[in-house]
Amino acid sequence: MKIAKLFTSVLCLMIATSMFAQNAVPNLSLKTLDGKTVNLEDYGTDGKITVVSFWATWCSPCKKELDAIADLYPEWKDEYDVELIAVTIDTRRALAKVPGIVETKGWEYTVLSANEQEAQNALNFQTIPQTFIIDKSGKIVWNHSGYLPGDEEELEDEIAKLSKK
Repeated sequence: MKIAKLFTSVLCLMIATSMFAQNAVPNLSLKTLDGKTVNLEDYGTDGKITVVSFWATWCSPCKKELDAIADLYPEWKDEYDVELIAVTIDTRRALAKVPGIVETKGWEYTVLSANEQEAQNALNFQTIPQTFIIDKSGKIVWNHSGYLPGDEEELEDEIAKLSKK
């Protein structure tokens, strides 16, 4: 009887810990384009809503998503006080192309890079584009995989809901 209660208590604790951990922003080292190390945990702690979009130079849907968001981003910054972090998972060789793409496209985002495997393991995703929203308290509250035209409207709806809280 005592063993059953202990087992149930441990199981409940594991489930609660797992649910909490799923919302926590993981400890993930990222690099700025000039090589400085930052951590994903540091985003979303300044009282802003933060959108984190994982992408790569070879991923056409990724670039389409970031282009679509680029048209709306200035308004989002003004209306919702949101920050967007575009994290490339390109290889070291392909990373050399990133600054040119960002400049050509006129993306006004913070652009960082991550090791693909480490990012996928830390945030439990398989494909890109993969987009997360971190709320004002630093918790991951929404994620979306892939991109179809119009997905940026769903993203804005989620940001708008969070900005009212």
